[in-house]
Amino acid sequence: MTPSLILVLAIGVLFATGVYLLLERSLTRVLIGFILIGNGANLMFLVAGGRAGGAPLIGTTPPDQMSDPLVQAMVLTAIVITLGLTAFVLAMAYRSWQLHGHDEVQDDLEDRRVARHAARNAPAFEDSDTEESGATLDDEAAEVYDETDGDGDGETDARDGTRAEKEAPPSGRSGTPGTPGTGGGEGR
Repeated sequence: MTPSLILVLAIGVLFATGVYLLLERSLTRVLIGFILIGNGANLMFLVAGGRAGGAPLIGTTPPDQMSDPLVQAMVLTAIVITLGLTAFVLAMAYRSWQLHGHDEVQDDLEDRRVARHAARNAPAFEDSDTEESGATLDDEAAEVYDETDGDGDGETDARDGTRAEKEAPPSGRSGTPGTPGTGGGEGR
C-alpha cells in the first residue's frame, strides 16, 4: 500500500508548523505547536498503519482483512499524552498571565551570565594554552574569580554580605556537647 501524497504533505505541514511554533516565546503559540505536532503524529500513525480493514476481532473478520490494532492503541495513547501536555502548558501560560500580564517566556539571566563567562574562558576549556604557560586546568580553575567571595579572603560569604560563621554550632546553642549546663545532655 502506498500512502496518499496529500496525507504525507499534511503530516509534513503539521510537523513543520508545530516545530516553528514551539520555538516562539509565547506559551500560547508553544501550546498550539504541541497540539499540531500531536495531530501530525496521530496522522502519521494512521498512515503508517496501512490500509483500512475490518474490526480486529477474531471470529468477526477474517485475519487477512483485519486492521492493525496496534496503530489504534498508539493513536489513543498519543491523544492522551497530548491532552496531558496541553493541560500542563495551558496551566503554565495562565499562571504566567496572572503573574506578569503576558505569557512570554523570560530570558534566564543566570544562563546569560554563565554563557558570557564561558566565552571569556574559551581557551581554558580547550586546554590549548597549557603548553605556553605550563599551568593545568586545575591551576587555572583555582585562580578563577568567585562571586560568592566578596571580601577576597577565600571563604564563601553569607547571603547578606557578612562572613559566614563557621564556629557557631548548627543548633544555635553555645558550648560543646556534653558540657554541663549547656544543653549537652550530661549535666542534667
